[in-house]
Amino acid sequence: MSLFNEPMERARRNRWPSFPRPDNKPPTGWSHQLVTTIGRPRSHAPAPDGSRIAFFWDRDDSSDLYVQSIRGGWPERLTIDREPLPYWFDDAPQWSPDSHWIAYTQRGHVWLLDSSGGQPLNLTRYSTGAASPRWMPDGDRLLLTVDQDLYTNILSIDRGGWPSPITPLTGRDFSPEAAPDGSRVTYVHRCLDDLSGSDIMVLDLINGTRRCLTTTPGRNNVSPHWSPDGRTIAFTSDRSGFYELYLTNTDSGVEHQITQGGQDINDVAWSPDGSRILCTINQSGALCLGIIDVASARIELIHPAGGFHAQCHWLPDGQSITFEWEDPQHPPDIYTMDLRNHQVTQLTFSMPPALASLDLVCPEHLMYPSFDGLMIPSFIYRPKAPNGGAVIYPHGGPTAQYTLEWDIWAQYMVAKGYTILAPNFRGSSGYGTDFERANYGVWGVDDTKDCLLGADYLTMKWNIDPMRIGIFGGSYGGYLTICALAFDPLHRLACGVSKYGDCNLLTSWAMCDRSGHEDLYRMMGHPSTNKEAYLAGSPINKVDSIEAPILIVHGLNDPYVPPLQSEELVDALRREDKVFEYITYPDEGHGILRRKNQLDFIQRMERFIDWYLL
Repeated sequence: MSLFNEPMERARRNRWPSFPRPDNKPPTGWSHQLVTTIGRPRSHAPAPDGSRIAFFWDRDDSSDLYVQSIRGGWPERLTIDREPLPYWFDDAPQWSPDSHWIAYTQRGHVWLLDSSGGQPLNLTRYSTGAASPRWMPDGDRLLLTVDQDLYTNILSIDRGGWPSPITPLTGRDFSPEAAPDGSRVTYVHRCLDDLSGSDIMVLDLINGTRRCLTTTPGRNNVSPHWSPDGRTIAFTSDRSGFYELYLTNTDSGVEHQITQGGQDINDVAWSPDGSRILCTINQSGALCLGIIDVASARIELIHPAGGFHAQCHWLPDGQSITFEWEDPQHPPDIYTMDLRNHQVTQLTFSMPPALASLDLVCPEHLMYPSFDGLMIPSFIYRPKAPNGGAVIYPHGGPTAQYTLEWDIWAQYMVAKGYTILAPNFRGSSGYGTDFERANYGVWGVDDTKDCLLGADYLTMKWNIDPMRIGIFGGSYGGYLTICALAFDPLHRLACGVSKYGDCNLLTSWAMCDRSGHEDLYRMMGHPSTNKEAYLAGSPINKVDSIEAPILIVHGLNDPYVPPLQSEELVDALRREDKVFEYITYPDEGHGILRRKNQLDFIQRMERFIDWYLL
């Protein structure tokens, strides 16, 4: 029988009620309400005239659109019904060239809104799956990507809502950007028979011809951007082993590699005069803000603070920029900087005084050896008053990275005395293509060992009690949590918390959405030709080996990891009479975004971890 129809079972400990812990209180100065009150202003874009910024603000159970003067002041809310979305899945709002209109996505459609207010217009009301709107220079048309069956192609649509395709249905076309004169469009093309690579294309809108600027099978060329004079395209490519910056002259076809620092370049933006490129530079999990001089290739770091910079933009004067910044001790906010004196002005303010008064911890970067000698880069949060327990904290993805970002959950648990180790296991991004692809064909096997060796490292190096180490992760981190409990013959871990994680790669392949299919195919091959690897990486086949209790959490609207993955795991745990708790949230997707659910989850997770680690 499906647990979806048994609401009382969702909060139970196997067949017994989940036990409360009234003796445990939040640390001094902390509360669950404080942990869940922090909003996230993000995905901002400055208006072309430099007068305002538009951004989404994750707060009050929504991710609504706001505008605010570039000089600061109180933001104006333009939408009232945009559902909460994970920031990593959401595209930034797009200003029209005259700074009058804003285009954005919502529920698989592209919407258009007057920046001074009014009711939004659904531009793609006749189809779904539209995303990534980008304005043409004339301000009358937009480019957008649309999913159509097995393909993604680019359409042009006017403000009246009449679309026309400009790329054929031959694969995945995305990241379109029009040349300054509107005669050409650059975009990224990915062939369905080479999901590990992509190329930069240029489409001539006058004669309809297409030209491929890059030909590097198995390597990714992404994020193309026109120079202001329309003669050069900047893009990043991982062909050297990192995502370095390249420039290509569209007339001569001559390509030039600009950066050669062995660090990933992101968020590329040309200066108004085309002489400089603003970007972020990944330095072992710190995403630094820098400017590259195009002529000399010299890089200047312009915001010396570490942490995580993103969404950097030039203002029209060419002397000022906007960017988003966060670090482990400061929540995300939007800033401007005058490059003449490097004066920084904060535009949004997310830190409540109650939190600012607390002593937050900055994690340390470290590396430890895995079973085969591969060094695993990681971050460790060390509490000022250790309680002897620790939590391994694998990130999602797997092609992602734990960085010097804001993490309120980690801060709360460190305040309780727990040590937190966030390993960037093999398969993580930010440390080179070889490391990023080191888990191909071995999902759940070698990367699980990386996490388990982290537990050994905590015991040997940091004097953590080996009987008081748990593991918690979401998405791919949730999958690794289940793997760590099922595949470890030494049973190192005392408990695990899996948030919307897979348990069976074969059934996940059959049920997941297209992006999940492609991730599995790219990294694991097709199940028909690599079934043994799918079986080896599926902890559902080793549930009988699980000895530690596990808390399983899933949103029933999850489009990325099917909720039936947790159902399948719970059914197997029951058959084996294992100790578990199972919680579902019927109004959540791939993320726990609504505050009432966040409160419920953190209370249950804290209680669960405390039972087995304190």
